[in-house]
Amino acid sequence: MPIDYIPRTRELYSDYAHYRWVVNETVPWTALKKPIARCKLALMTSGGILYRDQPRFHREDASYRRIPKDARNSELAVWHFGYPTADAEADPNCVFPLERLREFEADRVIGELSDPAFSFMGGVYSARKVRDELAPKIVAELRAANVEAFYLVPA
Repeated sequence: MPIDYIPRTRELYSDYAHYRWVVNETVPWTALKKPIARCKLALMTSGGILYRDQPRFHREDASYRRIPKDARNSELAVWHFGYPTADAEADPNCVFPLERLREFEADRVIGELSDPAFSFMGGVYSARKVRDELAPKIVAELRAANVEAFYLVPA
């Protein structure tokens, strides 16, 4: 089901001045140096996926959760304010395709699936928080784990 984000965001932030939408003029693209079948790939989602008893996300939350790559769907939950979560609750793979990426790893479509995967609740806080708080922390973890590519599933 498509989501009309601008009215939804205006509703969520009705007590504040109108939201200034981010305009990205350039894309920070880096080409892979080797085939994806030989790369270490990380999974991340902005879909608000939680593992077992991890704390729920809250409004203005720029934190993230680490999800073990061997997590089962029955161990996952969804907590997000910005989209209808019924489909993700029924099958987390629609916003967090962990099972599919494990299959890709087993079939050698990707070289290795990084452990852990990452989840955050996107779309309900500012782009500044993403740029200044969330992204640098995740990037540091990806670099420390020698991750060569990541697959981001926006929710």
